[in-house]
Amino acid sequence: MTDGRSPEERERARLERERRRATRNGDTVAGSTEGGPSRKTIVPEAPRPPKATPQPGSRQTPPPRREKPVPRETAESGAAVQPPRAGRHTRRRAVAIFAATAAVAIFWVLTSIFQPFAGDGAGNGSMRVNIPRGSSVAEIGKILAENEVVPSARIFKLRAGWSGKSDEFEAGDYLFGKGMSYIAAIDRLAAGPNAGPSTFIVIEGRSRRETAREWAKAGRSGDYLQASLTSSSQNLRRYGAPSGVKNLEGFLFPATYDTGGKTGEATGDNLDAAGLVALQLKAFKRNLRQIPMSYARSKNLTTFDVVTIASLVEREVQVPRERKLVAAVIYNRLKQGIPLGIDATTRFETDNWTTPLTNAQLRKDTPYNTRINRGLPPGPIGSPGLESLKAAARPARVGFIYYVANPCKPGSHSFSSTAEQFQRDVERYKRAREAAGGKQPSGC
Repeated sequence: MTDGRSPEERERARLERERRRATRNGDTVAGSTEGGPSRKTIVPEAPRPPKATPQPGSRQTPPPRREKPVPRETAESGAAVQPPRAGRHTRRRAVAIFAATAAVAIFWVLTSIFQPFAGDGAGNGSMRVNIPRGSSVAEIGKILAENEVVPSARIFKLRAGWSGKSDEFEAGDYLFGKGMSYIAAIDRLAAGPNAGPSTFIVIEGRSRRETAREWAKAGRSGDYLQASLTSSSQNLRRYGAPSGVKNLEGFLFPATYDTGGKTGEATGDNLDAAGLVALQLKAFKRNLRQIPMSYARSKNLTTFDVVTIASLVEREVQVPRERKLVAAVIYNRLKQGIPLGIDATTRFETDNWTTPLTNAQLRKDTPYNTRINRGLPPGPIGSPGLESLKAAARPARVGFIYYVANPCKPGSHSFSSTAEQFQRDVERYKRAREAAGGKQPSGC
């Protein structure tokens, strides 16, 4: 019985079955499946031992276990088996070690440059250091490093360049502490040569006339009022000051100044009034750099206007958080054309900061009477500090246009946006004042 295939087809089928069987048994097929049976041979399978027939009553021995075949290329070539490649965890560990090393290196560099843990050297005593005339920034850094003021002359030069203050350094004697931060040493140099132990405090908000009285009372040399009229280093017109401004009021930065040592503007061994004014003007320039003026400019206000507003804020505020609120009231009143109504401007004009103002003074039509005249007074009424300057440049975004003393929290104010609420706040203050016997209320 035939299946209808030709002898050639049956031969090819047989050869294909043999090839498959050989493949399953691990035999090697030589040649190609193409070209017919005459071109293909099969390596014969090694003879297998005959299957043992178990005898009755005997224990059957299990066949030997077949070992897992070794890969052909390894067995034939004799090459050693390669170890497995490094795992993913090994690569991750190498990356982690590299990242940690890089982080430590970056931290060391940044710490060396910015010195987050360094101070002003005040706790390490003080030393007098002379900066010779004509010294470059690199030479100044070398002098400071040799005196252990800063750790590295090279990094000092780098930080001085970044600060933008290196052009303010002057020759002279300075008082430094050991182990100062770079920025503290730079600020000390920018303030000008002044290495004596004595100090003079210019209080925030004080006017020129008030400071002049304190200067004279301390027995200092020089006429402070005369010295603070003008300065060749400070042209107020560049800040938007009108042509009628006749002195440096508002631009004499308040701070504690070292008034000992010799400078080009000193007489004898102590700083005179002109020297103090020079230091104040430099300090003002230095602090003004920290204040963005974009918002004030968007309201058509100049730097001179901002300084004027800041001087008003300084006189009106006792609680720091209210600086921006009082500045907002001033901005809002200027926008709405409402007189500011700040009596401190009249006190400045009359140089009366202690006794009550008279009705005649409050009714007198003068440029500084902000109860009658709209807009800002002709200029600053004192020396504002940094925080008041910041508040004047960027007030709070609130709608307040009134404020009155808060009787329940002495030194603070009650703010309001409507005349009705303002009147209620005024009446509350009056009742508290009457209950206090006509004196300033100390609480509710």
